Amino acid sequence: QLQLVESGGGLVQPGGSLRLSCAASGFTLDSYVIGWFRLAPGKEREVVSCIGRSGSITKYADSVKGRFTISRDNAKNTVSLQMNSLKPEDTAIYYCAARRRLTTVQAMCDPRAYDYWGQGTQVTVSS
Repeated sequence: QLQLVESGGGLVQPGGSLRLSCAASGFTLDSYVIGWFRLAPGKEREVVSCIGRSGSITKYADSVKGRFTISRDNAKNTVSLQMNSLKPEDTAIYYCAARRRLTTVQAMCDPRAYDYWGQGTQVTVSS
């Protein structure tokens, strides 16, 4: 069974950092585009970032650009999200997702194109 598992969430103070990881089982990530999404209380699901199969193309939401970095290690079958300069508004459940479906680069982060989703990991930014 194809499965994605997120880890690395927790409680951090504003300005701090966390590194989230997404590990795959049952399939190899090198055939998949990977996205990170988040869901905050009272808000709709939001795109955070996504990364192409080789890692050469990355995209970020304006709200996290310059603070977050997405990367992948296909040899280890993982994708990471380094989150720096965290703000209280970053508090959310973070999900990774995978897809093989082809899209334009412009639509690469569209959550409607993703087929497989992890269970999520909680990130709380608070003093």
